[in-house]
Amino acid sequence: MTTVLLEARGLVRSYGAVAALRGVNLAIAEGEIVAVTGPSGCGKSTLLHCLSGILRPDAGEVVYRGRRIDNLSEAERSRLRRTELGVLFQFGQLVSELSAAENVALPLLLARTSRRRARTAALSWLERLGVAEVADALPGEMSGGQRQRTALARALVTEPRVLFADEPTGALDTLAGEQMLGQLVRLATQQRTTVVLVTHDPKVAGYAHREITLRDGQIDPTGLGLAGAGLAMVDTEGVG
Repeated sequence: MTTVLLEARGLVRSYGAVAALRGVNLAIAEGEIVAVTGPSGCGKSTLLHCLSGILRPDAGEVVYRGRRIDNLSEAERSRLRRTELGVLFQFGQLVSELSAAENVALPLLLARTSRRRARTAALSWLERLGVAEVADALPGEMSGGQRQRTALARALVTEPRVLFADEPTGALDTLAGEQMLGQLVRLATQQRTTVVLVTHDPKVAGYAHREITLRDGQIDPTGLGLAGAGLAMVDTEGVG
């Protein structure tokens, strides 16, 4: 039986007079990879930010594991993102003064994990993602692909139940983007991690199990369907 892990119920969110979300309803299953697509300004990132607890909706509910999270305090939502909800941003948003290993270890340190255990976990994830060689490098000393893989390691180091990825390949060239997407899919499949990714790129959406299209802040019923074209090219046993 499919287990619904995350739900949006009638989400509404506006920025002044501009409505970004207009009553969005969405159910996402445990272990599912969902791509949210649509034109620029349609509400994709706003939906992701509401689902991940970064933003509060003006109306409606976000339900995670049967519990409303939109009405939690900022501190409670931040704690949830440090433990169960990982977020990967388009440009990584690494701390420029910290090395790759220190950036990856940061969520664990904020969760009061010992420095030794946090560094060990960080080095392990950097190795799994093929960027162990930049462990002691600062973000400014890395390539775009290395920075994005480091950011992915940081998002996964807490072993979240859900990973949110906002334009995860937007700063990468085609080859680096495909390599990182393949790694993301393999890791998600192996760990049964639910992935919600925002993209305007049909090729990126092809790595998802399901594609949701937003138009003018609403889910377009004609844009619902199975994706998965990229999944056939991914060896899900290849990371670890």
